[in-house]
Amino acid sequence: MEIKGKKINFLGDSITEGVGTDYRFDQMIADREGAICRNYGISGTRIARNKGQSENPRFDLYYDSRVDEMDPDADVIVVFGGTNDFGHGDAQPGTMSDRTVDTFYGALHCLITHLKTRYPKAEIVFLTPLHRLFEDNPAGDGFKPVGTFAPLRRYVQIIREVCDHYSIPVLDLWRNSGLQPSIPVVQEMYIPDGLHPNRAGHEIIASRLIALLKSL
Repeated sequence: MEIKGKKINFLGDSITEGVGTDYRFDQMIADREGAICRNYGISGTRIARNKGQSENPRFDLYYDSRVDEMDPDADVIVVFGGTNDFGHGDAQPGTMSDRTVDTFYGALHCLITHLKTRYPKAEIVFLTPLHRLFEDNPAGDGFKPVGTFAPLRRYVQIIREVCDHYSIPVLDLWRNSGLQPSIPVVQEMYIPDGLHPNRAGHEIIASRLIALLKSL
């Protein structure tokens, strides 16, 4: 794919919104490749719908509910999420047969179907969550672990499985970013708070995503 001039919608959470950095990966792609990048990241949001109400109402703006608010003329949709479903969501992982937004499996099916319907000609790409500190139990991050039904790696596996079903490309940052904040020097250089990449971390995401998009 030639990226120059492409209109790219980025649907995500705090990492997409740019918490922890002064220069986001979508801005880097726009500056380097001449793409028109539109950021729809909202901190704290999850792919699945919460059963209970969060302390911060913005956290409950689950991904499928925001699809129709994005610009309708996108050539590419980049979806980056899942870490908050693990971190502080109360939706269970569910099963592959689910088709409602109330489980993680079901919410992915609903989101992809909605995106495919609204953007039938667009390329859709998913990014898996990055590694983070406390990825078996998020309590160390300061969150009340209301939704710790599975370790973070399980949510990563579900994203891969559902995207495989729909033949959607996945940038597997869990496997291929080289970012593991449990190594102190890596945390210091790329993910200072153990969750949100800094500018150097966003550089890695941008370079990996550019390579994937150019391969499509």
